[in-house]
Amino acid sequence: MNISGNTILITGGGSGIGRGLAEAWQAKGNQVIIAGRRKAVLEETVAENPGMKYLTLDIEDPAAIKAFAVQVAAEYPTLNVLVNNAGIMRMENVLEEQNLSDVEAIVTTNLLGPIRLTGALLPLLRKQAHSTIINVSSGLAFVPLALTPTYCATKAAIHSYTCSLRYQLKDTTTEVLEIVPPYVQTDLLGGAEDPRAMPLKDFIAQTMEIFNAQPTPLENCVENAQGLRFAESTGQFDAVFKGLNDSFGNH
Repeated sequence: MNISGNTILITGGGSGIGRGLAEAWQAKGNQVIIAGRRKAVLEETVAENPGMKYLTLDIEDPAAIKAFAVQVAAEYPTLNVLVNNAGIMRMENVLEEQNLSDVEAIVTTNLLGPIRLTGALLPLLRKQAHSTIINVSSGLAFVPLALTPTYCATKAAIHSYTCSLRYQLKDTTTEVLEIVPPYVQTDLLGGAEDPRAMPLKDFIAQTMEIFNAQPTPLENCVENAQGLRFAESTGQFDAVFKGLNDSFGNH
């Protein structure tokens, strides 16, 4: 992936990792469009980053995604990078009566949303001389946090989907990459002030360093995420799983 000169769309780009990536890519000389449900958050972000654009999108609504893709093609015909970053994370206690509306919202936002949006925008991306799809998974795709079972399951599914998508597009000019974040200081699960989490600015800086590498690695996995990402392949899964979950008080 070229680090500059792109037209980049980032879902969930108004806050957290999405906003960090948006600002970093804009600083590298890209046209960045952020998308999300919360218009006020998007407006605040673009106001603080002149030149950045925003579009509202309800990632849970299939009809809205189709209409959004038409709008993007009309307003940003040179779009060549899609970053599927939007996601929600909620705790679930299976010993209590489950709120299935929460479960369904997590699956729809974290998994069906990226699949639908990728399908809707792929014709436009494939029109470009070179294009990139970047899916944001999680270290928890590889070692789950039991407090958030559906979130972790959707991220594992996104990793699997990314591998299959990459293979299907291997003979085209569209590359497929994956970002594997560790626990980062964002509002997700109230981690913004958690000292156990990686500072957001450090995560963004290290992630951009990896993107600068040529050829770009298929998986962008900072050092803080590698313990989770490679726990199974190094024979450490059981120990890492227990350590992670014990540290969050889930015995």
